[in-house]
Amino acid sequence: MQEITWPQDYLPGFTDNFASNEVIVAGLGAADVWPLLATAPLWPSYYANSANIRFYDGKGPELADGTRFYFETFGFPVEAEVVEFVSPHNGQPGRVAWHGWAGAGDARLDVHHAWLVEDLPGGRVRILTQETQRGKPAEELARAKPNPMINGHQDWLEGLAAAALQRKSER
Repeated sequence: MQEITWPQDYLPGFTDNFASNEVIVAGLGAADVWPLLATAPLWPSYYANSANIRFYDGKGPELADGTRFYFETFGFPVEAEVVEFVSPHNGQPGRVAWHGWAGAGDARLDVHHAWLVEDLPGGRVRILTQETQRGKPAEELARAKPNPMINGHQDWLEGLAAAALQRKSER
């Protein structure tokens, strides 16, 4: 199985917070999942913790390398820029990652949020999302029990998989 590609400053274990979630779902392929993830304005339709998605510079609604966008999640207004975007093709996994930031000074939160959508043998798909965070808000999130990042991202994965299954059944 493939893994996330990390920028040096966001390598897990060297940041203030890290969350990792994955699901493996039978009956789906990366091509079924990818459009729902790559089209950010669809996120609120299957993930209630995302809202008010908008793009800058006339871009969107699909993510792409270098695309700047805004969304709200976990109570944070997040500015973001896509730093990796590779659609799944020819047996290679789909990869999307963005650098996101919110706040300023001691309240600043910086994140690297990455996704991998990978076909597996037997008609299965693996959806992996991992996020590293830096800043005082990240330190607070890391100490919270239950962990809001782990729980929230699991909701995102499960919603994404359910939406992809629903779309596939409607075809």
